[in-house]
Amino acid sequence: MARSDVTKPLRALALLLALAHPLPTHAADLTAREVTQQLYRAAESAPLDFSGKNLGGLDLSGLAFKRARLAKADLFGADLTGADLSGSDLTAARLDRVVLIGAHLDGATLAGASILRPTNATSLSIVAGESPSFERADLTGAKMFGVFNGSNFAGAKMAGVSLAPFSESGFIEVLWRSELQSANLSDADLSGADLTHVQLRFANVRGAKLTGAILKHADLSYADLSDADLSGADLSDADLEGTKLTGAKGLDTVAGLATARNRDKAIN
Repeated sequence: MARSDVTKPLRALALLLALAHPLPTHAADLTAREVTQQLYRAAESAPLDFSGKNLGGLDLSGLAFKRARLAKADLFGADLTGADLSGSDLTAARLDRVVLIGAHLDGATLAGASILRPTNATSLSIVAGESPSFERADLTGAKMFGVFNGSNFAGAKMAGVSLAPFSESGFIEVLWRSELQSANLSDADLSGADLTHVQLRFANVRGAKLTGAILKHADLSYADLSDADLSGADLSDADLEGTKLTGAKGLDTVAGLATARNRDKAIN
């Protein structure tokens, strides 16, 4: 195949992605310095309100947001490296293309938020302290897509969350799909979540609620789903090699087990 024949569809795909995630068209409402100064003077007992503000593209790395209100805020492309957003209200916020290396969003409210293609690491390897933490966060109905390897979602509310690709082309799912390799999803509520094509290799999903979750084509190899509730889940074409299902509930109601790959290699 000629090189031009290969690059043409890739250029077309890049254009589609650019149109789907356009760059900010107007300046942020505040400067990074103004945000920093306001947060420095603020107290957690009286959280600042940045709701609806455009903070796109700002360098907000290392800042302690002190439970700030950021509902419906636009943080597209912002640098939140090492930022502490624990307990902050980010309901329906736009966090697409943000840098979340070492960021803490523990206990934050991110219901309905958009977290598409964030930068969560400096390399392909999982480095201690780099993966963002969403422990006990509320991600109900959030739209997420990207690499979250090693991230902490323990106890998070993720009912109805979508981590699936945007299409069923058979192409993008192979090159780009959400990855949660070695992530901690223990005791998370993933009921009704769309985890189609998601890579969950070696993930800790112990005790998680996966009732009605869609796990079609998901890579669950060597993941630990001990004591998880899989009632009504769909595992069609999922990879179960080495998957630990000890004590898992609702296996008799799971759809697609007959088509799951390496079912005989799962650990029951």
